[in-house]
Amino acid sequence: MTSPAGRTTPEAPTRRAEILAAAAELFARRGFHGASIGDVGRAVGLTGPALYRHFSGKEAVLAEMLLDISQRLHAEGLRRAAEPEPDRALDALLHWHIAFALDNPALITVHERELDNVPEAQRHEIRRLQRAYVEEWVRVLRRLRPGLPEDRTRAAVHACFGLLNSTPYSAAALDRDSMAVLLHTMARSALTTA
Repeated sequence: MTSPAGRTTPEAPTRRAEILAAAAELFARRGFHGASIGDVGRAVGLTGPALYRHFSGKEAVLAEMLLDISQRLHAEGLRRAAEPEPDRALDALLHWHIAFALDNPALITVHERELDNVPEAQRHEIRRLQRAYVEEWVRVLRRLRPGLPEDRTRAAVHACFGLLNSTPYSAAALDRDSMAVLLHTMARSALTTA
């Protein structure tokens, strides 16, 4: 979007995006079964019935939320892993994932706890995208450390994600920048010495 002065300005979030963000906060705080569609609607100033103009139900909200996360992670992972220099590609992946984890603790929590509540077809697609995202990291790490066996590389990437996705629990003690540096240092060290 361009302002009258010709500057690019961020687009206002769509109503669907507002609903998804509010639902993520509610589902993280109360759990999927502890928040009603009416609660989600009220959080964005809609009645439950008005929310049905945007989503067919609570499962559809959850499915779109988690599909969106998986699509964004995969797309950005592909882009960053394409860096020709593997050392820089690893740093790019780490910076991206750390920023995502620090900026979206509710989404991390919902994904961790509520994936089983997503309808099967969408859950299958989410898992497919997640596996593809992991494989981008595995390819970068194998370029950086060619002698590392593939199964060990994949296990190291999964363990690294456990560290990075701990932010809903671990990030409160430090300011954001300090936590980002700590996570980057720990994850990079773990991945390059695995």
